[in-house]
Amino acid sequence: MDIRKELYTVIQDRKEHPVEGSYTNFLFEKGTDKISKKLGEEAVEVVIAASQRDRQAIIGEIADLEYHLLVLMADRGITLDDVEAE
Repeated sequence: MDIRKELYTVIQDRKEHPVEGSYTNFLFEKGTDKISKKLGEEAVEVVIAASQRDRQAIIGEIADLEYHLLVLMADRGITLDDVEAE
């Protein structure tokens, strides 16, 4: 299974079956505005890491960005198939 699909499945499961202490559930509880702000923060961190030409930092920040993007997608009911179809 593709790691993005696997992660999205876990995120969806957290949305449907909250786990106490889960950061993903914290984001869902705070709502779309909080998720969107975190996504924006991560995007800026990718840009900063890229401008510093720090490969490892870029990779880490991209991973954070992808995670928060998947949380936003799950929050808004958008699937990976929806995006791939586009």
